[in-house]
Amino acid sequence: MDALTSTPIRVATRRSQLATTQAQTVADALSSLTGRPAELVLVTTEGDQATGSLVSFGGVGVFVGAVREAILDGRADVGVHSLKDVPTEPHADLVIAATPIREDPRDAFCGIDGATLDDLQIAATVGTGSPRRASQIRAMRPDLNVVDIRGNIDTRLARVESGDLDAVILATAGLVRIGRDSVITQRLNPQQMLPAPGQGALAVEASTAVLERDADLHKALLRLDDFSTHAAVSAERSLLNALEAGCTAPVGALATVTPDDTNLDATPENSTIHLQAVAASVDGSKVIRMSITGAAGNAEGLGRELAAELLAAGAADLLGESA
Repeated sequence: MDALTSTPIRVATRRSQLATTQAQTVADALSSLTGRPAELVLVTTEGDQATGSLVSFGGVGVFVGAVREAILDGRADVGVHSLKDVPTEPHADLVIAATPIREDPRDAFCGIDGATLDDLQIAATVGTGSPRRASQIRAMRPDLNVVDIRGNIDTRLARVESGDLDAVILATAGLVRIGRDSVITQRLNPQQMLPAPGQGALAVEASTAVLERDADLHKALLRLDDFSTHAAVSAERSLLNALEAGCTAPVGALATVTPDDTNLDATPENSTIHLQAVAASVDGSKVIRMSITGAAGNAEGLGRELAAELLAAGAADLLGESA
């Protein structure tokens, strides 16, 4: 018997409730696909320890470094990230080996006493740690007072419950995954607010060395990968990379994959991608919004093409304001 057939699959993750919940779903899926036990390896990242605004200390990759270190030093076989936190530049020794089926990518408005965005009075306070969300909210409601906040889901929601803030904006996917979606008073549609590239999707990262020596795990990861999710986030992340913008930049993007025949599963050959993107000034006074449609097999190319159109329309100037 191959020694690997009974060896636990070690899954690295941050320690937060959301991160461990997400990682456990991946661990359970890999265990089911391989017949092997799976266990979580808990780590603390730079982003978990920092107390200031994410923008103030770079933002890019601050939630993934320690998870990656656990894979590279052999403490874990794979790591699970919220894909929107993963830098778009390829890592020399790691690959995103699977992107499971995406959860709802929309942003969630959580208002006091059931309030929606339109319900808020002039000068009401809305909390978010995301320049992307802040800029789009200011574009829609320049009368609101947008407050920069940090903290986990419960910490942020507590500021609304206490009356300190009138609303906070969070990712719908995170709230759904931990069973807290009842606090959502409005799911902001993409015409109102485009999410972060990759929002709602998970990235299962592994080292090339592990994939080469553990064929069962590699096969399971390939089965865990969802084509529609993979193609959509590839387009979104390609756009972000071509804009040379990090995960804290005021850039939103959302791709949807549609089979030519709704009775068929999506494949590169039979599907199209519709990619929407927005770049905005920090104060929300300038917004550039564009879209593109093309073959799903050319996901990354579509992302680069739309990025070029955004840059030609002046997006570089807007992103320069947030640097």
